[in-house]
Amino acid sequence: MATELSQLVSDVSDCLCEIDASGTAFKEFQLGVGPYGEPQLVKLIAQKLNENHGYGGRAITKRSPDLLVRGDWAIEVKIARPFGDNGKEAENWSVNLLHPYPGNISAIGDCYKLLAYSGSERRVALVIGYEHNPPMIQLSPLFTAFEVVAKEVCGIHLSARSQIFRSELVHPIHQVAWVAAWEVLGRIG
Repeated sequence: MATELSQLVSDVSDCLCEIDASGTAFKEFQLGVGPYGEPQLVKLIAQKLNENHGYGGRAITKRSPDLLVRGDWAIEVKIARPFGDNGKEAENWSVNLLHPYPGNISAIGDCYKLLAYSGSERRVALVIGYEHNPPMIQLSPLFTAFEVVAKEVCGIHLSARSQIFRSELVHPIHQVAWVAAWEVLGRIG
């Protein structure tokens, strides 16, 4: 049974909350989901999708795409984290989304990878972002900039953004999580 993009976003956000509430810190960082690295977080999300959200073993981690829901979604994941675990503003954090060249590690680069993906699954660029509550740096302008760069600069056709906001995370800096996703539909023109 196919999962809609909005349901995938909701399920991933539920997984983030489950990881956050687990009481397990990533390495030497403070408790909470916010400090997890991308590969470690994607692995935990896949486990939670399979165990608690009815994906029945279909969610697996790969090198490309980052997360595959067999028969449903090929997902590339990026983390947008304006502040580090120490509360200091991170350098170049927005580059993870906006660098507009094929072959690099940005979300735009991921869109190019998804366009070249040969599997039957639908393709999605998914961003997990963290803010303070209230935000010191809002992520919404970055998401809009990603959409503009994808469309106007790179000619990538994206679906409308599907997003969900989760508050009251345990980390003192990464207090709010946003999950935003776009289906990568093809090239424009």
